[in-house]
Amino acid sequence: MQRCLTLTVARHSRLVLRNKFASARHQQSAAMSGLLINQPKYSWLKELGLSEDNPGVYNGSWGGSGEVITSYCPANNEPIARVTQATMAEYEETVQKTREAWKIWADIPAPKRGEIVRQIGDALRKKIKVLGSLVALEMGKIYVEGVGEVQEYVDVCDYAVGLSRMIGGPILPSERPGHALIEQWNPVGLVGIITAFNFPVAVYGWNNAIALTCGNVCLWKGAPTTPLTSVAVSKIVAEVLEQNNLPGAICSMTCGGADIGTAMSKDERVDLVSFTGSTHVGKMVAMMVQERFGRKLLELGGNNAIIVFEDADLNLVVPSAVFASVGTAGQRCTTTRRLMLHESLHDTVVERIAKAYKQVRIGDPWDPNTMYGPLHTKQAVDQYLAAIEQAKQQGGTVVCGGKVMDRPGNYVEPTIITGLAHDAPIVHTETFVPILYVLKFKTEEEAFAWNNEVQQGLSSSIFTKDMGRVFRWLGPKGSDCGIVNVNIPTSGAEIGGAFGGEKHTGGGRESGSDSWKQYMRRSTCTINYSKDLPLAQGIKFE
Repeated sequence: MQRCLTLTVARHSRLVLRNKFASARHQQSAAMSGLLINQPKYSWLKELGLSEDNPGVYNGSWGGSGEVITSYCPANNEPIARVTQATMAEYEETVQKTREAWKIWADIPAPKRGEIVRQIGDALRKKIKVLGSLVALEMGKIYVEGVGEVQEYVDVCDYAVGLSRMIGGPILPSERPGHALIEQWNPVGLVGIITAFNFPVAVYGWNNAIALTCGNVCLWKGAPTTPLTSVAVSKIVAEVLEQNNLPGAICSMTCGGADIGTAMSKDERVDLVSFTGSTHVGKMVAMMVQERFGRKLLELGGNNAIIVFEDADLNLVVPSAVFASVGTAGQRCTTTRRLMLHESLHDTVVERIAKAYKQVRIGDPWDPNTMYGPLHTKQAVDQYLAAIEQAKQQGGTVVCGGKVMDRPGNYVEPTIITGLAHDAPIVHTETFVPILYVLKFKTEEEAFAWNNEVQQGLSSSIFTKDMGRVFRWLGPKGSDCGIVNVNIPTSGAEIGGAFGGEKHTGGGRESGSDSWKQYMRRSTCTINYSKDLPLAQGIKFE
């Protein structure tokens, strides 16, 4: 599902011979001494309630007796701590408890649900720096981005609090006298949330805050490679629920792999499955959910383009292209992967961006001076090398980068490749790494067509001062993406606007605007308060 790196640790039977048990304890003790959580430098992890071994199931109580996985730091590939995942029996128990908790949560008025969400936001504020540090340590993004990701969850909580007093449907004019016609919105029930490694806090937050406000309960399965973040966030949320004498199962969690994700997708008791991840896995999730006529919300891949016209302000273009292509080491769904430059300024822009790339500060993610951290896993490094080789074979020239860095961790050089055809296979492939393909175009029609010809339709940007072009770009023959920008990069989104994309990106929308409707079901209600029974459309039945 995500690029995962897990270490299976054999669980020891309580009935083994004493000498074997003693040997196992000795080996475990040696392994614990090598965990980062036991080093003074990382003692702050315990502020989040984490320890050497952590339960990976929460449904009002903590547990987990499945596979034990070790979480690794991408910056040095050293083990941080361990998490025990859910068994299928524990998944079953959690679903049952979560659905029981819904009976209590759904009866609470929406504004009071909003008050609980407000408290969750405040609890996250208190832990924002230490939780952001964990994101940097476990995912690999730089510290300021880790803190920013937690801030997104906080901001969506604020948004959801306001929403709790605004959810409503229209009262429609009825053509029948003595009748009222209204729309009623009710929660769907249980929302299953499957999130990816690259935003292990924010994406859950988008779904969780709005789903709760709408009257739903949540079951979360985070990425197998960021389980400590899932545990830490769940502890913060659980404490708020417990302080308000509410069932902890309102916000349940089951750490696990594809088996848990498959179970959630096939489970008719999970009323909505919100999946964030690759298009490949998203397609499988969609088919499993559709087979049972369930609801799905998909946030999948992006092959995003910035188009730079001859009248663009290059002082905006260069930092935008650099930020959007190397930020999070190219591991955002909104990362800029294609840079389309008008032929009149192609060479100038390439030269300036390549110069900027060489000034990117690469280092430890938790160092405040670092701008660019490691890839999340060793597998991602292999994908990076394979993509560069394919690009070369298809006619590309590496202008900048292209190598694995000689240092601990999963570090690769941010890379610029020119000379490829707009429809080269590698250009149409979303490789989740910091490789930027630079293309040269002649006309507006050509550039717009190239933007739209890839399978994904998430984010897109143009840089221009031509207002006519701006509105053509925003119009029916312009960008076919869910996010359409002008004079800003493809990455980054404000919570007030609905986030998501078209085509192979899945069509889902999260966060702002009317995305709350995806977490609710609509009923059209007719109320006859007269003593007659007129029919619609003037039909008379006598």
